[in-house]
Amino acid sequence: MQLDDFISIPDQGRVVDAIGDAEKMTSGEIRVHITPKCGDDVMKDAVKTFNRLKMYKTRHRNGVLIYVAFESRKFAILGDAGINSVVPQDYWENEKDTLLQYLKQNDPATGLCLVIASVGEKLKTFFPCEEDDENELSNEISYEE
Repeated sequence: MQLDDFISIPDQGRVVDAIGDAEKMTSGEIRVHITPKCGDDVMKDAVKTFNRLKMYKTRHRNGVLIYVAFESRKFAILGDAGINSVVPQDYWENEKDTLLQYLKQNDPATGLCLVIASVGEKLKTFFPCEEDDENELSNEISYEE
């Protein structure tokens, strides 16, 4: 199954644009990774992906991964140590609730864009854009079969 079986090419563009817009406000980095299937423990697979994408290699350890395994009907949102040290304990659960609502409506792009915008606002609070900020991680959706 291909990525555009889950999210159309125009909607992929919307998600990439949402990442770019969110990252204009913050030194934080946001990635979206989509795969058809994952193992029993979605968080374990998300952590592996986080590490494989080298998301821990940001200056302030403020990368956020949104991981979706669409055929398995599982997803995870995880932040690196820098962002996790400053957001409320239930923050990621609230974001997951928003994404779940749109996944159930078969509108993943809108859910992803809303979560990305919200995460961007939160990152901006704790990690505002810096004068010498550079895009440390790709904004493109990563995908693996």
